Formats: sequence, C-alpha cells, structure tokens
Amino acid sequence: MEHLSQDEWVSQLENDDNAVIIDVRTDNEVADGIIANAIHIDIYKGQEFVNELEALDKDKNYYVYCRSGNRSGQACNIMDQLGFENAYNLEGGILEWEGDLVDLD
Repeated sequence: MEHLSQDEWVSQLENDDNAVIIDVRTDNEVADGIIANAIHIDIYKGQEFVNELEALDKDKNYYVYCRSGNRSGQACNIMDQLGFENAYNLEGGILEWEGDLVDLD
C-alpha cells in the first residue's frame, strides 16, 4: 500500500490503464457525490466488504478513498493482507478532493 497526496493520486491515476477506483464510504456519504467511475464498497459491511474485495482482480491497480483517508488506509491494509499488490490510499480523502464528483442516481 502507498499513501498518495491528492496530486500524486490524480497524476498516477490519469496515466494508469489498469486502474480501478474504490470508494469505501457509507451509503449516506456516497449520496453526496462520488468520484467518477468509482466502485462503492462500504468498509463498514465487515465480511461482506472482504467478500466483495476478494471478487476483484488482484492484478489491477486500486485507488482507494473515503471521507478523510483513514478508512481507505484501513481498506488498503486489508487489501494487502488479501494479496493485492497495488493499493493506493488517497491522503485527506474526499474532504480535500478538488476534482469533480458525480451523483449515483
């Protein structure tokens, strides 16, 4: 796992053809908007969260974020334990995000 600043995260993501974005916030938080093309997997769902992670392709590069960067860091640690080689945590989370957000509906 790597912790990336907002600029590093965006720059690396833009140049990564093997990237997947994961939002680990709650449903209520996601209702306020989500980064475009992100997959929503709520970290508070416990074993269901782990099951959804295990269904993902471990050969992809995962860019993970939450509200502040704390839960996404925990998610990246879990991903490391599950054998994911490339998980990148967005430092500062959505609170410091300067890019656009989209509605899920």
